[in-house]
Amino acid sequence: MFDIAPSELLLVAVVALVVIGPKDLPKAMRFVGQWVAKARGVMGQFRAGFDTMVREAELKEMEEKWAAENERIMREHPVVSTQPMLPTTMLDGEGEPAMTEAPVLHHPAPPALTDEEIAAAEGVPMPAQTPPSATS
Repeated sequence: MFDIAPSELLLVAVVALVVIGPKDLPKAMRFVGQWVAKARGVMGQFRAGFDTMVREAELKEMEEKWAAENERIMREHPVVSTQPMLPTTMLDGEGEPAMTEAPVLHHPAPPALTDEEIAAAEGVPMPAQTPPSATS
C-alpha cells in the first residue's frame, strides 16, 4: 500500500526514539496501534456498507431485467387455457346471485392389489401354496 523501504522505517524508528524517548516509546506505540485498529474497524464497516449498497443495486437491476424479460416472454407466448371458462355464480330470475356447483373431476380408482403383490412390495415372504391334489 505505502511504499516504505526498510531503511526509511529504520530512520523513522530512530527519530521517534530520539524525540519521544525510550521511556515513553512503548506508550506511544500502543497509542498508535490502538488508533490504527480503530481506523481499520471504521474502514471495514464502511467497506461492508458500501458492498451491501452495491449488492442491493445489482439485485434491483437484475430484478428489473428479469421482469422485463418475463413481460416480453408473456407478450410473445400468451397463456391459452384449454378449459372452458365456467362462471361460479349466475343470477336467478330475480337478479340475486344463485350459486352453481363447480364441476367435479372423477378419476378412476387404481386397480386393487392382490395379497401377493402387497407382500412383495413390503418384502414379506408369502407361504408357498400347494396346488390341489389330483387324487381328491
